[in-house]
Amino acid sequence: MTRLRVPAESAGARLDRFLAELPEIGSRAVAERLVRGGNVRVDGRARPKSHRLEGGEELQFEAPAPRLSELEPEQMDLHVPYEDEHLLVVDKPAGLVVHPSAGHRSGTLVHGLLALDAEGGDEDRPGIVHRLDRDTSGLLVVARSPEAHRRLQELVRARALTREYVALVAGRPRSRRGTIDAAIGRDRHDALRHSLDTDAPRDAVTHFEVEQEFREYTLLRVILETGRTHQIRVHLGAIDLPVAGDPTYGRAGALGLERQFLHAARLAFEHPFTGEQVDVTSPLPDDLEAALATLRTSQ
Repeated sequence: MTRLRVPAESAGARLDRFLAELPEIGSRAVAERLVRGGNVRVDGRARPKSHRLEGGEELQFEAPAPRLSELEPEQMDLHVPYEDEHLLVVDKPAGLVVHPSAGHRSGTLVHGLLALDAEGGDEDRPGIVHRLDRDTSGLLVVARSPEAHRRLQELVRARALTREYVALVAGRPRSRRGTIDAAIGRDRHDALRHSLDTDAPRDAVTHFEVEQEFREYTLLRVILETGRTHQIRVHLGAIDLPVAGDPTYGRAGALGLERQFLHAARLAFEHPFTGEQVDVTSPLPDDLEAALATLRTSQ
């Protein structure tokens, strides 16, 4: 069940149109079905689709997802730098949505992973242990059985899955390395964003270290201790280091980027079955390398 606060700026909006703009729903048709079926509550009460919002209300709804039986494997040219009978590590390209949702019923990473025997966990996202935003590239570990999924999730809960990112930010941090320990949740004023200003905070910890400094930008190595939605982008923005190219929390269009400069560059963990160390790295994609090349030539 999703709970969110209607931002003041949405006062006067029709309920169905407001819902349709949310990423969890994604279309008027889906929004109307939810409202018609009584699956949406405004301050605890069902309302018609034409109900006008005032701003500040609490919405409760459960967005529909396709059942596993509706998911069909799709052949995709995915780069898999590590795999065995229990799990695989996939290098996700930017622009690829991880799992099905409203507006993304096919062509997701999950559809491609089904062809690689992904299994375990939620039936609408088999094999998925952790996620990356659509426009974040890089490494994900994926389970190939329910038991593998359970053991990998235990690693995540124990904070024993090392997730290392490369991020380019506008500005310079006050120190060469640091830790951001600040709870994150859906923003209380903007339902499409996450922030520290939230009615539903969840603990979030991000570590960073300076890799290279430029005149107006800094390249950071970032390690997630927790994995909240948009965590790195929210945390870095909160300390005045917005991610370059980020249209939501950072500086859109910076350096010619068409997406945020954020790449999951390293994934390391103890194999949950063999005990051996798995340590996989991924080089920066061409678009991010091109942005760095622009910075280096302008130094």
